[in-house]
Amino acid sequence: MNEKIALYGFNNLTKTLSFNIYDVCYAKSEKERKNYLEYIDEQYNAQRLTNILCEVTNIIGAHVLNIAKQDYDPQGASVTLLISEDPIEESFVDSSCNLGKGIFEPETIVAHLDKSHVTVHTYPEFHPDHAISTFRVDIDVSTCGTISPLKALDYLIGSFDSDIITIDYRVRGFTRDMDRKKHFMDHHINSIQNYINRDTLRKYDAVDINVHQSNIFHTKMMIQNIELQNYLFNTDKDELKPMVRREIYNALYKEMIEIFSGSNIYDHGAYND
Repeated sequence: MNEKIALYGFNNLTKTLSFNIYDVCYAKSEKERKNYLEYIDEQYNAQRLTNILCEVTNIIGAHVLNIAKQDYDPQGASVTLLISEDPIEESFVDSSCNLGKGIFEPETIVAHLDKSHVTVHTYPEFHPDHAISTFRVDIDVSTCGTISPLKALDYLIGSFDSDIITIDYRVRGFTRDMDRKKHFMDHHINSIQNYINRDTLRKYDAVDINVHQSNIFHTKMMIQNIELQNYLFNTDKDELKPMVRREIYNALYKEMIEIFSGSNIYDHGAYND
């Protein structure tokens, strides 16, 4: 739909973007795995995640109402932002909302008008008998009105070391125009990939699984080139024998393929160490 639709009342469509990334690392010893988790926990602590979500809010044209954030022991973090489409005077804001003060200082004071939110959760993970460690980030952006979470996709991909990316986008509800006609979608979309920079897409193998009639869109992406040095934690690949480098590469590739496909494909006992 290229032309704007004259609506009766508020745009009631709910647009939800679920963005999941996986970072994979080879850390053979228990010490290396522990150091990797500590590194991830420091790199993606609650404060940095808060800054990322605040920038997402800015990119999609929304405004921060309330921020809640938490770091966890032994690892992980969560952040939730309540956002709104339009700014309003501070006197209208519920006293329970912090407006990001002391956490993030927005340029405009806003209220929670349309029940929109942005959340992030992190999941560092490893197994004591497996040399591959993973770090997962789940981000959900849910908006009502005219603002779209799709505008933040490129920024989100660039904010993390993304080896595998899973993206879901759906539009729910309907809104009415002045002639009482229902509209179940207010923008054109064939694929989530339409909203990702071409240069970014060239780095990944991407697959779509869409249900257009239900306004459900799903895209999976896996990095094409595995540069081994980028996946070794505190190890120089040149210090490893060629056969060892090949074994590590194969272990990384198999881990990524299983995450990408969402299924156990390989004999895990064959590459635990």
